[in-house]
Amino acid sequence: MLDLQRLRALHAVSVHGTVGAAASALGYTSSAVSQQIAKLERETRTVLLEREGRGVRLTAEARQLVDAAAELLAIVERAETELEERRGVPSGRLTVAAFASAARGLLPGVLADLAVRHPALDARLSEVDPHLSVDMVAKGAVDLAVAHDWDIAPLPLPPGVEQAAIGEDPCTLLVPRGHRFAGRESVSRAELGGQRWVCQPPGRVCHDWLLRTLRTAGHEPEIVHQADENPTLVALVAAGLGICLVPRLGRGPLPDGVVEVVLDPVPVRRLYALWRTGVGRRPAIAETVRTLQAHWPPERT
Repeated sequence: MLDLQRLRALHAVSVHGTVGAAASALGYTSSAVSQQIAKLERETRTVLLEREGRGVRLTAEARQLVDAAAELLAIVERAETELEERRGVPSGRLTVAAFASAARGLLPGVLADLAVRHPALDARLSEVDPHLSVDMVAKGAVDLAVAHDWDIAPLPLPPGVEQAAIGEDPCTLLVPRGHRFAGRESVSRAELGGQRWVCQPPGRVCHDWLLRTLRTAGHEPEIVHQADENPTLVALVAAGLGICLVPRLGRGPLPDGVVEVVLDPVPVRRLYALWRTGVGRRPAIAETVRTLQAHWPPERT
């Protein structure tokens, strides 16, 4: 008889790519996950993982087991959902993935509220890029995700994933205090040519939005500095090294050397809660989605 926890460990390695990442997602140590898979290999008399550089690669036999594990885990999830639905009380473990500024500016208040009102619910947060989190929901790696998109880049949903709107997060132009835009109430997109920009790296939604928007307005953006985190972008603006577009959620107070200017029309990103089809009936997910919506917009962004 194959052990479900060992199959869960193998499935997690398949989803997350490494033993360490799988261990983090499951709340185990890397050693514990390795031991589970080693036991599964002995039980099945099959090699399941092979070394590949610094990581591991699943064998063909392992991938076959992963497919079976996904079906079994889905059955278990449905059974757990039905039991929790019958009790009518949010309970059990709920894994939540959220992008950086939502994890900083929205989720702390939401999770604290849930902990007070629903002590039987064990909600756990991981900070994850929004496009990665969609795939994690689809594969069952997390129960719920908070993701975002922009008007020019709608969030694609794979089959089997549902969503609910949380709210809209406006994005504003940040400039150094001595910049020529600093005294303006608003700036049009047509006026943005010839500026030096600080921005997130290529592949990020904010970076792609900036390129498309400025090129549509007839400007080729000069991106002089790139950084992942919004606080770093703000610090670069404060040093007089460029201007940037930053959403308000999770941004924090602006330093004295930075001025916020409205960009007309205002860019907006939309936040969503995502979950797998069928588990939305689970009280833990339904209540968490309601709480996310009730906490929007956050009092302090």
